This record gives sequence, C-alpha cells and structure tokens, in this order.
Amino acid sequence: MSNFRTIDRQTGFLLPPSVEEWLPEKHLARFVVEVIEGLDLRAMSGSYRGSGSASYHPRMLLGILVYGYATGVFSSRKLERATYNSVAFRFIAANNHPDHDTIATFRRRFLKEIEWLFVQVLLLAREMGVLKIGTIGLDGTKIHANASRHSALSYEHAGKIEAQLQAEVAELMAKAEAADAADIPDGMSVPDELARREERLRKIAEARTKIEARAKERHAREMAEYEAKLASRDAKTAAMGKKPGGKPPQLPTEGPLPSDQINLTDEDSRVMPVAGGGFEQCYNAQAAVAAGSMLVVAVDVVQAPNDKQQLVPMLGKIDALPEGLGDPETLLADTGYFSAANVEACEKAGIEPLIAMGRQPHHPPVTERFETAPPAPENPTPVEAMAHRLRTPEGRKVYALRKQTPEPVFGIIKSVLGFRQFSLRGLDKVRGEWNLVTMAWNMKRMFALTPA
Repeated sequence: MSNFRTIDRQTGFLLPPSVEEWLPEKHLARFVVEVIEGLDLRAMSGSYRGSGSASYHPRMLLGILVYGYATGVFSSRKLERATYNSVAFRFIAANNHPDHDTIATFRRRFLKEIEWLFVQVLLLAREMGVLKIGTIGLDGTKIHANASRHSALSYEHAGKIEAQLQAEVAELMAKAEAADAADIPDGMSVPDELARREERLRKIAEARTKIEARAKERHAREMAEYEAKLASRDAKTAAMGKKPGGKPPQLPTEGPLPSDQINLTDEDSRVMPVAGGGFEQCYNAQAAVAAGSMLVVAVDVVQAPNDKQQLVPMLGKIDALPEGLGDPETLLADTGYFSAANVEACEKAGIEPLIAMGRQPHHPPVTERFETAPPAPENPTPVEAMAHRLRTPEGRKVYALRKQTPEPVFGIIKSVLGFRQFSLRGLDKVRGEWNLVTMAWNMKRMFALTPA
C-alpha cells in the first residue's frame, strides 16, 4: 500500500470555496487589503465612472497596483495575468480579472491622488507605532526613464539631419515634377517618401524649438548667478580697497550649445551619470527615510543629476507633512548635499544637519576612528558647528546611521523588487509613479514591522 497523499483534480467541492480561506492569516496581501480599506478614497470613487457594465471599485484596482509594486510586478499586462495565476492577486481582486487597459488607465488617472494616499499611509504607520520621525536620512538614486539614451537628439545633429532631409525633399519634388518614372526606383512612392520626410522635419523643428527654449531659461538663470557673483566681487573690492584674488566670473553664453540634447521618446528625462560608470537616460529620484523604521516620509523626482539643489525642496516637503507625524530632529546626508547654504537652511528649519563635508575613506585608521573630539569653536558659523559635531563620537555614531537608512531602501526597491525603470513618461507621471513605488514599499515595511 502506497504512503502518498491522493492527487485528485476531478472531484468538485461540496461547498463553494471562499477567497477568505485562500491565504494564511498573516500575509502581505491581507495586510494591503486591510490598509486600503482604511484609506479615504472618496477623491477616486467620486470621479471614477465607467461605461456599459459596472466599474471595478478603486479599492480593488489600487490593491492590485500596490501589491504588484510591493512584490515586483509593475506591468499592467503582468498584473492582469497575475489575477489568474496568483492566489494572492486572486484574493485582492476577489476572483475578478480586470484587463490590463483598465489597470493602466486607473494608474495614469489617479497618480495625483496617490500622493495624498502616501501621507495617509504614514499617518496609519504612526498610529500603529512603527513610525517615529526623529532622525531622517536623505539620498537620491538614478532610475532609468522609459526611453533610450539613443533616442536623444543634440542641437547640432538635429541641424545636420534637417539639412539632409530638406535636400532629400527637394530631390523628391524634382522627381515628382519631372514625372520621369525611369528615375524612380521600383517600389518607391514619392508621395509617401515626401510625407515621411516632412513628418520627420516637423518633429526635428519641434525638438530644436524646445532645446532653444531650455537654453533661454538656462541663460536667464546663469545671468542671475553671474550678476550675483559680480555684485559680491564689487562688495569685496569696496571693503578691501583692492580687487579680490581669483578669476572674475565669465559671462554666460547665450543660445543653445551644440551638445544640448532632447530625448524624442521622453523629453522630460535627462542623460545622467550612473553608478559603475557610463551615462543613461534617467530621472533622479529623491527620498527622505526615517531611521529605525526605514519608512519613506517624503519623495520627489527631479531632472538634475546633482543632489546639491535638492535639499531645500525636500525640507519643504518634510515641513508640509501633517503635524501628527512629529517633527524631524536630525537630517543625515552624504557629501553630495553639502553646501553652506544647505546647512543654514537646515538650521533655519529647526533641524540639526549632519552632512558629510567631503568623501570619507572606507577604512580609516583606528587612531582616527577613536580620537577625541577637538574643543568646540567659539561663536561658530553653522558649518563650523556641524563640522565639530561630525568629529565628536556621538556625531559619528549618528551619522553612521545614514548608510543603513536610505541606501538599503533603494537597494531593496531596485535589486529585490526589480524596480529599475519607470513605466510612465513625463516628469509629472514619473513623480506619481515614484509615490506609488514608495507607498508600496512603506506598506511592505509596515507589514514586516507588525508583530504576529
């Protein structure tokens, strides 16, 4: 007699199965459903109207999206398939199967509302006792745009292609006017070829116009900086009675540079340097993460590859959080965020900054690690006061939390969940998707922090 369990796929159930019995009591899918049930979705349900048959409820579609992003399923087509193939997705969808168009349309339509839901989830985390905003770590990471850098077109190259296309259009027009079929290769349709080139000329003209507009904005910004530097230099000259050392500021160049680019697939994205070397078409995603819980409390997506200009806007986003979440006390950031203006901005916001003032060696000598802190300077500037705190044992201990606060969050989102490229295009949509990604991460993290 065999000692194996019987494999029976034919016998029907005596009673209808219940989706409530499909998952264990402690499961991420159950947690996502419970959290979304507690969110205020009136902004979605009040404007969500279908046509024909009844619409899927926003709670169900949002649950599918959040659980998908929390488990590494981002494509709307894969999410649709998962409602058939995955027990967890079947549970969230209550055994319904919304098609990929419905899921994709819902995601695009309610990206702005998800920004407020992100804050609601933080308030829930505070109520659960898993979020404490005291020390926060700020960092940025490059995430690929839904576009190839090979689709980028420089201003100089656009001019060359434009001249080539105009010459080809003139040649085709001459062939059409001559009506000499002997000069036209077999299979060529002159009207089709003309239409194709005229369409490409139109797109190139639009690209050049946008590059010129960007150059105009850049020139206005650089002129303001140039005039500020001149005024500062003149003030120093008047105070010292002689010209200060160093070269005077250079007058900015007006007009687009030959290397100025625009991407024809996603014009809001930018070519940025990435880790490991090289350049890719990316966005710079910012996140402020609470130490200890590793919950993301504020996010943004920017087009600048440099982080130095992002600290003040992120302070504004942190300040806009509801008072019930608490006030941050310390901000940790790497040397990419350091500037005297940023340190002063933190002090003005009532937050103690601990920002690295330069690159630190990975393996400092033992004597340097355990050396006593120098005496505190008298009447220090904000930068001098921060530099002294960074050299104290307590300051070094707190700053060490930076590497285990935002960096693991980015590592898990990109390497474990597999979110390395945005699905949507355009800065506003990408910002909404980054809100969705980090909200899904927060729910996943809250589930891990919740006791059994």
